[in-house]
Parts: sequence; C-alpha cells; structure tokens
Amino acid sequence: MSGMKELTTLMRELEEQLVVCMRCGMCQAVCPLFMETGLEADVARGKLALLDGLLQEMFKDPKGVFERLNRCLLCGSCAANCPSGVSVLEIFIKARAILTGFMGLSPAKKVILRGMLSRPGIFDCMVEWGSKFQKVFTRPANELIGTSCSRLVSPLLKNRHFMPLAPVPFHRMIPSLNSNPGRSGIKAAFYVGCLIDKIFPKVAHDVIDVLNHHEVGVFLPEGQGCCGIPAISSGDMVTFNRLVGHNLEIFESEEFDFLVTPCATCTSTIKEIWPMMANKDSGYDISMVEEIAQKTIDINQFLVSKVGLEKDKYTDRVDAVDVTYHDPCHLKKSLGVFAEPRSLISANPGYRLKEMRDSDQCCGLGGSFNLEYYELSANIGKVKRDNIKASGCSIVATGCPACMLQISDMLSKSGDNIVVKHPIEIYVELLKIK
Repeated sequence: MSGMKELTTLMRELEEQLVVCMRCGMCQAVCPLFMETGLEADVARGKLALLDGLLQEMFKDPKGVFERLNRCLLCGSCAANCPSGVSVLEIFIKARAILTGFMGLSPAKKVILRGMLSRPGIFDCMVEWGSKFQKVFTRPANELIGTSCSRLVSPLLKNRHFMPLAPVPFHRMIPSLNSNPGRSGIKAAFYVGCLIDKIFPKVAHDVIDVLNHHEVGVFLPEGQGCCGIPAISSGDMVTFNRLVGHNLEIFESEEFDFLVTPCATCTSTIKEIWPMMANKDSGYDISMVEEIAQKTIDINQFLVSKVGLEKDKYTDRVDAVDVTYHDPCHLKKSLGVFAEPRSLISANPGYRLKEMRDSDQCCGLGGSFNLEYYELSANIGKVKRDNIKASGCSIVATGCPACMLQISDMLSKSGDNIVVKHPIEIYVELLKIK
C-alpha cells in the first residue's frame, strides 16, 4: 500500500458499510461453506460481526482475523440474497487489504504475487517453462476430460485431477491483433485472462473465430497481464495496482466499443473490483478505470445483446447431444448473466440443453480457497458433480475457466466421462458447420 493514508481510507469505508448489516442470518441459507461446515464463523454474518471490532482485533490477533476472513469462497451468494443490500464482497476484500497492509504478505505470497504475477513477462516465462516439464511430474488421469494427476506425493497437488498447462499458450499463437469492424460496426477489445491463455487456448481461438464471423473488429494488445483477482483476494494492493495500471496502459492505445472476455471472473473483476478499489493513490487514472469498467462485458452477453446470434433452422434433431449448464457465481450472482450462455448453447441444434438441479450453486473452487482448503473445496464440488451426473448429460458447459477446472477435477476423480466445455465452443461449431 502507499502507507497508512490508504489504510485509513479503507478502514473508514469499511466502518460505513458494516452498519448496514442487520445480522438477520439470511446468508446462512445460501452460503456453500456454511452448508458444509455448519460453523457460524464461516458464514457472512459471523465474519461481519468479527469485523465490527476490526480496529481493535487487528492489533490483538491480526493473523486469526485474517484466517477467518480467508475461509470464504468470495462467491457472492450472501450478497446476492441479502435483504439489506450489504456489499459483503466489497467489505471482505477491503478487510483483507487492511489486514495485509498491517501484517504484510507471507514470504511465499510475496514471491508468487509480487515477484511473478505482478510482472506479466516473467510470469508468462515461468508458466511456459512449467508446461515443458510438467509431464515429468504428472501423468494422464482421464483422457476424455483431459485431466492429469501427480506422479508423486505432493502437498500442493495432493489428490487433485487438474487440467494441464497448454503446450503453447494463446499469446504465443496470436501475440496481437488489430482488425477493423465489418458489417457489425463494432470494435471489441479482447481480454484473454490467465486461465484461458495458459490452459484453455482453444476457447480464445473460438472467441476470435466467432468475432471474425460476425465481422466484429478485434483489438488484441500484446503483453496482457492478470486481472489482479489473485492479488486482491490475498489483500495485496501493491500487486493489484501494478496489474491494473499495466493493463490500462496497453488497452488505452486503441479506441474500442467494448472489452470482451470469456472469463466470468475477469469480467467481474474488471467491471466491479477495479473501480471499487481504485483511488487517487492507486497510481493510475481513475477515470480510465471507470471507462474500461463500463465497456467490459462477458462474451456470451456481448454476442446475444450487442451482435445477435445466428441460429440453424434445423431444430429438435434426434441425434442432438444433451448438455447441461453450470452458472458461475461471478457471472450470475455478480453480473446477472445467466440466460445468454444458454442462448449460445441452444443456438446449435446439435445440442439439447437440459437443466441440472441447483445450476447456480457454487462449484466450490473460490480461487486461492481451493489451494488452502482443498478438502472443503472438494466436498462442495462433489455436490456439483452429483447434480451434473444426475442430469444424464454427456457434456457440461460453463462460462468460467476456473469453474471448468473445478468441475473437471470432480468429474475426473469420480471416473465420469462427461466433457467440460465453454458455451463459445458449442456456438462456434454451428458457425463452422455453416
């Protein structure tokens, strides 16, 4: 942080927001973590009660307060269902920033966040080296899903079934692009996101293909960095501000109508968290943050509401493949986007959409939550797996690459042969058929 001034500002904002909570307990009914543990300390109401005395507790037991705050998926279920309209995510994120500003980062997080993530070029090189040597330490787990598992006992990988790093990341395949709009009259900046770039590059290729098909001009600047969600989730304002400033600089070089991304988390971060955390001490132009946030839109919503989907006249095909859809928390609960991904799936007559039970229930990943509390994360994820399996579908689609990772892990470990896709992958098949 830039000193106690910024810390004091965050503290003041936090105190103003905390008074809104009535402690009604409605958050208990929707919190996936509380459903798993039954602990009051794990639900939003319990954490907010703790934060009421943050100034005093911060000096008494800052580590204990931070650990309790960290046991949160940041899924937004509590905020979406709060009758008082408490901005729970904003409160928790600012509280983490306050505590990290007071305690400092752990040595490991300092290396990962400030040493690598905040330097996109270094981060890209490290991941590319990892992709070259990953086969030495991993082996295939489920060939249909495409997951791998560790060859050795590892405290980090544990018994995970994970999606391997792509042999070649998307930014190496198409470093940059700047095309003029055609009949659509729209120019879109394309923010790829780390997981799409490094694990699911096919999704990024499909986005480019779809935009080209609809004659949308594409601005893909070189050297994109992380959106900053891992940093701000850890309370690291220094890394967060560096990444926001870096991305603003590379995107401000060209005029565009919208900024599209196929990652629900990146969309939510740029649209909501960037302006939430920006202030005059952040080191970048706040007005630019607001402008980018207003232009940012999920790729599914962009295609449905701004461009218009193509649909095949042949519907109700007998050979259609059954597919179900999982609503990412950051897409439905944070941004209200849920019908649009389903529209992309339904546009392709080769697929038949079947709703699963509780499609908007959190999958349990929660970013760094999965790394620190894997058993809890997996227990929540197993409920999602069971609902997917019960749908009887051979494909599950979702608009968030993080959810794709979690769902792939849960399905793979259960021995299920259910493919995980992004809705854009299903829609692009229709266009390629044409």
